[in-house]
Amino acid sequence: MAPAVAMLVGMTDTTELPSWRDTAARQRIVEFVAVAVAGIPPEDRIAVFDNDGTLWCEKPLPVQADFLLRRIGELAERYPALRSRQPFKAVAERDHEWLGGAITKHYQGDDADLREMAAGLLQAYEGTTVDEFAHLARDFLVKCEHPALGRPYVETAYQPMTELISYLAQHGFTCYIATGGGRDFLRTVSQDVYGIPADRVIGSSVALEYRDGRIVHTARLDVFDDGPAKPVRIWSRIGRHPILAAGNANGDLPMLRAAGGGRREPLRLLVIHDDAEREFAYTAGAAEAIAAAEAENWVAVSMAGDWSQVFGPR
Repeated sequence: MAPAVAMLVGMTDTTELPSWRDTAARQRIVEFVAVAVAGIPPEDRIAVFDNDGTLWCEKPLPVQADFLLRRIGELAERYPALRSRQPFKAVAERDHEWLGGAITKHYQGDDADLREMAAGLLQAYEGTTVDEFAHLARDFLVKCEHPALGRPYVETAYQPMTELISYLAQHGFTCYIATGGGRDFLRTVSQDVYGIPADRVIGSSVALEYRDGRIVHTARLDVFDDGPAKPVRIWSRIGRHPILAAGNANGDLPMLRAAGGGRREPLRLLVIHDDAEREFAYTAGAAEAIAAAEAENWVAVSMAGDWSQVFGPR
């Protein structure tokens, strides 16, 4: 390590990243940031984060899936004929195994059930204006509780990751979210939860239309921001290659591997869900990413080992 960088690392405030234990993962983050501050101009200090499973809890179902499926349940109650089709059938029968399995199978390369689910979910808010949708989404995130954690969804963000975003911002980084979840869904709380403004949220979206002075949701998918779409969308939105990328699943691999753009050695972080006591322990949908992290010397962040706490105080 160069003397100037070593001095920057040595000057790091020990109160920074307080929920991170003093492990190799934390040390690599601190060292990388010191190198960036010493040698990379602020406009190139770009960091991108996946959201579900990286910044907040994604089990037993991704947060937005619960939001949309509740609406699907309302439609199934109103129109009983829908109950013979998925995902209306699974919602009416409380078939959580099918619902959760569709997402896991997607990360394993099988999108058959996910396509069936998506076809139903896209109908959930057809005709709703963007402002009406934003109000409903924020109300859900603030008021509805996670079924296992007993706290509002808006409080299921991982405290160490919110600290990391703040730490990076303090050192001249600009942080973005690149999520497979809904862009407009997350935008409603991204500033409050992560300190990331709405215009720095990149994500999946339905096609929007202008109708009689209003912008409304349609039942058509505009883009599914996962897998190879992620780095393409990041470049299209930012026009720069991130030098730090964080994810947790196979769908994040293209984003992680594209970080740096071949010009700079980036920091790639992979959040490992290995803490059944404080969150959930699972590798389904992440096996390829975990193998890549081990083989390519990424920063594998162990929830159990690297974080002194997972969620913020109630």
